[in-house]
Amino acid sequence: MSNVNYTVVEEFLLLGFPQVKSSKVIIFFLLILTVYIMTLILNSMIIVLVSTRPQLHSPMYFFLQQFSLNEIVFLTVIIPNMLRVIWLEGATISIKGCIAQAYIYCATGCSECHLLTVMSYDRYLAICNPLRYTTIMNIKLQHCLVIYCWVFGFFITHFNFYFLCRIQFCGPNVIDHFFCDLGPFVELSCSYTYALQLEILIFSIPIIVIPFILVVISYICVFTTILGISSSTGRKKTFSTCSSHLTVVTLYYGTLITIYLVPADRHSLTINKLIAFLYIVVTPLFNPIIYSLRNQEMRAIMGNLLSIK
Repeated sequence: MSNVNYTVVEEFLLLGFPQVKSSKVIIFFLLILTVYIMTLILNSMIIVLVSTRPQLHSPMYFFLQQFSLNEIVFLTVIIPNMLRVIWLEGATISIKGCIAQAYIYCATGCSECHLLTVMSYDRYLAICNPLRYTTIMNIKLQHCLVIYCWVFGFFITHFNFYFLCRIQFCGPNVIDHFFCDLGPFVELSCSYTYALQLEILIFSIPIIVIPFILVVISYICVFTTILGISSSTGRKKTFSTCSSHLTVVTLYYGTLITIYLVPADRHSLTINKLIAFLYIVVTPLFNPIIYSLRNQEMRAIMGNLLSIK
């Protein structure tokens, strides 16, 4: 039997954004840093306000608080290293570091999908079953749903990464991306990965597909109930209680499904990277802005804070 020499890969090279010219790297770096800081401030503000303001002590804002916390973890595992990649115009990352980043990214993304589903269920109960809302959505159920979202996200992601840690990499080691996304990462393996890719596809059903279907069903019921309200004022007022969440769900699942469930070819690599950029950097900034600007109670509280001299 002939011996085959393999180059053992110990680190990967993240190319980042080679399309950005060197003269514009500083501007791009400062732009991403500004967006990151703004997103952290806005999400932290939501967490603090929900914790300290009695008028925000309701299930809807409790779930929003957890959603903001998830966004902070989600961003922090990606953007700081992304800034390093941009500044250096490409940077290396160890295999263990790449796996850790991909794991937390996927786990928090999974938790976020289920948090959005729980928030949709909350709006369904509030609008379609208002008389029993406070009885059903009690504090115990709120905490159980939140614990489920966090635990399920990290638990189910563990199965894929248990097998991912066992595959080998023997070159090449270049990832044309700004972070360790699961797809490009697996493609670099020299091991047999068909079973792993099939497993990832199967696990996308409880992570993405089923939560999305539940969200759609919830809002079909909500819209049916809203259309049954006789007065236009009542319809508008009822719809305003869920419009913020519906906007966030549309932005989130629109980009998520485009990235991971729509087949991509090699010619659309730049487009896929752009969509991932919108999903990771831009959408988390819009989420707290949408909830703040489209929610009457949040606007009133923030207005009072800004008016205090």
